[in-house]
Amino acid sequence: MATLIHTLADHSDDVNYCAFSSSCLATCSLDKTIRVYSLNDFTELPYSPLKGHTYAVHCCCFSPSGHVLASCSTDGTTVVWDTGDGRMLAVLEQPSGSPVRVCRFSPASMYLLSGAADGSVVLWNVQSLKLYRSGNVQDGSLVACAFSPDGNLFVTGSSCGDLTIWDDKMRYLSNEKAHDLGVTCCDISSQPISDDDHGFRYFQMASCGQDNQIKLWLILFANFLEVELKYRCTLHGHSAPVLACAFSYEGQMLVSGSVDKRVIIYETTTGNALHTLSQHTRYVTTCAFAPRSSLLATGSMDKTVNVWQLDLKQHCGGNTVEKESDLAVEEWSEDDVSAWLCEQDLADFVGIFKLNNIDGKELLNLTKESLANELKIESLGLRSKVLQKIEELRMKAITVSVTVPDEFLCPITREIMKDPVIAADGYSYEKEAMENWISTKRRSSPMTNLPLRSLTLTPNRTLKMAISRWLETQQK
Repeated sequence: MATLIHTLADHSDDVNYCAFSSSCLATCSLDKTIRVYSLNDFTELPYSPLKGHTYAVHCCCFSPSGHVLASCSTDGTTVVWDTGDGRMLAVLEQPSGSPVRVCRFSPASMYLLSGAADGSVVLWNVQSLKLYRSGNVQDGSLVACAFSPDGNLFVTGSSCGDLTIWDDKMRYLSNEKAHDLGVTCCDISSQPISDDDHGFRYFQMASCGQDNQIKLWLILFANFLEVELKYRCTLHGHSAPVLACAFSYEGQMLVSGSVDKRVIIYETTTGNALHTLSQHTRYVTTCAFAPRSSLLATGSMDKTVNVWQLDLKQHCGGNTVEKESDLAVEEWSEDDVSAWLCEQDLADFVGIFKLNNIDGKELLNLTKESLANELKIESLGLRSKVLQKIEELRMKAITVSVTVPDEFLCPITREIMKDPVIAADGYSYEKEAMENWISTKRRSSPMTNLPLRSLTLTPNRTLKMAISRWLETQQK
């Protein structure tokens, strides 16, 4: 089930791109602006729209922490913005002055990549905001790019149809003719799909093109000298050029948008089409899944961005697709922990946690002392923030491993309530979840689907005390 929950219609020209952070949605347009919305209620942030480009804005992307936003334009620049107040932090000029078509942050925020119409590709050092390395694709315009989850490799796509793999030193590793009429977009899943006994790592990549096709690939590499891009299959369904594709966080779904005005959501393991969305009235130019969330955004030349709510607990090809957050924390890999840190606005600690091989089990065992003495996090405030987030994970772990009284679980999130409130339907909900439910202009009961007589939420102090006492018994 994919439900349209909001339509954003603030741009005055074609929407070219949309991107999520953990708390915001950014969109950019031919109208030269970037607009930023809160995911709480999809209202535009006070500093939006961002103005600074002198021509069309082709692409925008958030840093992993969400604190910085980058945008690129026909004016030959990539602009870096502060998402806290909308300040312009830097204007990075493509050395050739060519129109910049695509930009992307590396997973650890070390680099910002910009690719241009003349085939030039530049890696910018994010800390210094200075040029680090530059290169060129063999032929055509650079129109697409994606980083591997570890940030050591990236792939570029060209208007001549080539997919090229580079390392983070801008060394050319591999090239593949992928789409006869030109690549339009590519994406790499943030989760590895397999490991074998020989030390190889496998990542799933998707590409789409002017040939109406979406192709799935495997990137196989044991070290920087052994990299292979292996064709896996072609996904069918579109009847015109496919302009955009993007993986869901866990890589089990892929969304695409096309000149045929349709959006198709596929299951990647089987290649089956799960949903076809036909609400846009002109070409679909962009699509993006929110990180660790059930939200999907699609943008179009009809000047709108549609936001969809997906039911991720559905049966696909005989298998149940679950949200990644439903997995036991103890089973998280180091990469899962890194992704969680980024989601919690703690991306600065990714390097420290990886250096100390912190996986899910180690994460749950961290203490104030180990954060200070072993991980060398000196700031008391930052240690407290990390511990608070870990405590929330421990609470979720209890939910998974112990039979929790059903009345302690929020009917919306199915998690233990921390601040239960009573709604007009007589049921208790987590306050934030119910406020978000109401803010999306839903005035019906999540339990009965009947209209709510009132939107007043009353604190359920008795239930809160009961939950607190029960949690104390579980922690002994």
